[in-house]
Amino acid sequence: MAKIYYDQDGDLSLLKDKTVAIIGYGIQGRGQALCLRDSEIKVVVSELESSPNYAQAKRDGFNPLSADEAARLADIIQILTQDHVQSKVYKESIKSNLKKGKALCFSHGFNIRFRQIKPPKKVDVFMVAPKGPGALVRRMYMEGKGVPCLVAVFQDTSGHAKELALAYAKAIGGTRAGVIETTFEEETETDLFGEQAVLCGGVTELIKAGFDTLVEAGYQPEIAYFEVLHELKLITDLIQEVGISGMRRRVSNTACYGDLTRGPKIITERTRKAMAKILKDVKSGKFAREWIRENEKGRPLFNELLRKADEHRIEQVGRQLRQMMPWMQK
Repeated sequence: MAKIYYDQDGDLSLLKDKTVAIIGYGIQGRGQALCLRDSEIKVVVSELESSPNYAQAKRDGFNPLSADEAARLADIIQILTQDHVQSKVYKESIKSNLKKGKALCFSHGFNIRFRQIKPPKKVDVFMVAPKGPGALVRRMYMEGKGVPCLVAVFQDTSGHAKELALAYAKAIGGTRAGVIETTFEEETETDLFGEQAVLCGGVTELIKAGFDTLVEAGYQPEIAYFEVLHELKLITDLIQEVGISGMRRRVSNTACYGDLTRGPKIITERTRKAMAKILKDVKSGKFAREWIRENEKGRPLFNELLRKADEHRIEQVGRQLRQMMPWMQK
């Protein structure tokens, strides 16, 4: 069983005389920065001056700095830019500012796991990864609650890296819910696999396959959209709240029987073998190397695949039907 830490395991006094730099004031960066500040931790933030996030940081009462300035001032440097730019930011602005006694923090292990960032031995390197978006981290903190986090130590130079990580997790509310110990390898590999095989890749392809099957059989695309996409939220919300078994007991018996008897005909042994191959590609670094090369080339395949996916009929039908749903309008 995983080791789980709670409020009593985190000591905020470890952060009392330290400055935390949040590099990247996106959704996660904003949520963590505001929570840290409310926990009376000294925070500096870095964001590109031309970005909307820069203006948001100003509205939130921060004075955004360059990544170089923020890294120079900070004792703990939390890198929250997107995966594909972290290495560039690190090499250009952070690496030269890593003095003995400082610490690098991450909320996703991609760049450490696949050696795009190679920290010097003189600094601690740890991860605090909330299992929810930054807006939820902030909302739960404001309500006196928290979002569960993962914690991992890659490099413990000081001998206190885990204690520092738990203090950081407490400062953003994570220990209120529970902080699960893991490794950079486990977090990164399971995260990539989950996105590719289930949460994004698996689900979207399943939805489109169901839609195409119904439309090609002569059913109206609007009806197909409702049955294979729109109603998915009801099911995922139930699964998140009460688990798979709980969901099955809250849908109709007809739906439950269809689930139990027909689901295994869709997710077959062949599907499971394909999943195992995807996991193998993640663990070996094959996917990471492919994605890094794709970014280096300017994302030609990524952009073309995204363009083609946007042209699928389900997107056209969905845009039309969502106009009928005022609760979905921003």
